[in-house]
Amino acid sequence: MSEKESRGAPQLILAVNPGSTSTKVALAEGGELCCEETLSHSSEELVNFNHYQEQLHFRIGVVEEFLSRQKVPTSQLAALVGRGGLLKPLHSGAYRVSEAMLQDLVSGKYGVHASNLGGQIVAALAAPHNLPALIIDPVSVDEFCPEARLSGLPELPRQSMVHALNTRAIAHRHAAVMGVTLDDLNVVVAHLGGGISIVPIRQGKMIDANNANQGGPLSPERAGTLPVYDLVRLCYSGKYNEKDMLRRVAGGGGLSAHLGENDLRKVEQRAADGEAQADAVLEAMYYQIAKEIGAMAVTLKGQCSAILLTGGMAYSQRLRSTLEQYLAWLAPIFPYPGEEELRALVEGAWRVLQGWEVINEY
Repeated sequence: MSEKESRGAPQLILAVNPGSTSTKVALAEGGELCCEETLSHSSEELVNFNHYQEQLHFRIGVVEEFLSRQKVPTSQLAALVGRGGLLKPLHSGAYRVSEAMLQDLVSGKYGVHASNLGGQIVAALAAPHNLPALIIDPVSVDEFCPEARLSGLPELPRQSMVHALNTRAIAHRHAAVMGVTLDDLNVVVAHLGGGISIVPIRQGKMIDANNANQGGPLSPERAGTLPVYDLVRLCYSGKYNEKDMLRRVAGGGGLSAHLGENDLRKVEQRAADGEAQADAVLEAMYYQIAKEIGAMAVTLKGQCSAILLTGGMAYSQRLRSTLEQYLAWLAPIFPYPGEEELRALVEGAWRVLQGWEVINEY
């Protein structure tokens, strides 16, 4: 984008999505992505930082360099939007990055993750120019209906931790395809990635979900729902400490535990080459995904108009074909493959700029 073009470009939006070893950035014009990059950070660059918070000024610098390469002064942006970090339970939508939010992100009060830097980066860049700094649909979005919150033990209520950003973006996209608003939809969205979130959306609200780290289908990296008695016995077996067990169920479970591989494409190839164990584990995962979608569809009381498949695994033709066999009778299935978080951030900020959504206060 040339300097001349940037001067005349209306409604420019900067989106920032920090990950553990990269910062993904994008510029959008009129709500459409026009430039995006993944700014990778080498181990040599990160070695002197003890934790994510110490990386803040380094990450701000790489985003500023990106804007400089695009010849877009920060002052010419209409809004800046960052990936929402680990925050208190919130309703879905757009939130202004306030001082109270920054305190929770910096302190890690609700958890420490690279995404905690998203709101901090855009706030720092926006402040000198008095521009809106936003986050959209953080993972802590909690719109559970009361029935979904209780578990069988009062000490262990079910928590809403969900791939909210991509889930709601896909629901918005499907609503646009159907010519309706999100508030008109009753759908189940299945986010199928390294972790799996199956979410029933009733008139715009995410009323339930499996916590991808604690239940639901086994996934490429998560164990999913486990036999409780046997899990307790394993925890007390003396073979594992707490850190080991947490790693086994969230990060080292699922396909990784059974097959030593978390790449679905490679596992499907192993199955296609005749490996019986790979084939059996895949069929079990697909079965569990279908079962969870069916369970979440029940919460919509027969008013499920569509099942939406998203995330990286939704590219798999074998997975989609299997889910069709299980679920086609329940509702039409629409694939929206990929995890387009930058696009989701931009679309959320654009809805705010157009006045279609209000900015919530944290």
